[in-house]
Amino acid sequence: MELEPLDLLQADAETVLLYVEGLMTGEANWVATLANLSSVLHEALGRVNWTGFYITSDTGQELIVGPFQGKVACTRIAVGQGVVGTAARTRSSLIVPDVHKFPGHIACDSASRSEIVVPITAGARLFGVIDVDSPEEDRFQSAECSLLEQVASRVAARWPASFHQT
Repeated sequence: MELEPLDLLQADAETVLLYVEGLMTGEANWVATLANLSSVLHEALGRVNWTGFYITSDTGQELIVGPFQGKVACTRIAVGQGVVGTAARTRSSLIVPDVHKFPGHIACDSASRSEIVVPITAGARLFGVIDVDSPEEDRFQSAECSLLEQVASRVAARWPASFHQT
């Protein structure tokens, strides 16, 4: 689907979600879809230095980096390790105001100060997580969490059965 250019940083959550829906409509290539979604979220959230997806491996024991915006990332993160792995294990959103105070934080970019991770789930199944880092301490609040949870819900509803990570 072709979308009109839009200043996503100035857009409200409803507009961002409509844009997300538009990107997922009619596109069969899931890597392309996740790449565009990471771009939309990176632009819409602002004041962030990494935005992307970690996809659950077929074994369910680790998360593998997917499409993202930002510096080179950790390729694999064990479920239960760091902020990403903890959110995956608990299946709950996690806002960390200061990553340097989070026990076991995995530092892929030393400039990151705060982080939010939102699981992408359907029932008991964990597809992956949305991960966003910021160079600002205490950058993420309930508004960002709500937006990312709504995106995660939409992504989970359309997750293709054929999309796997090994």
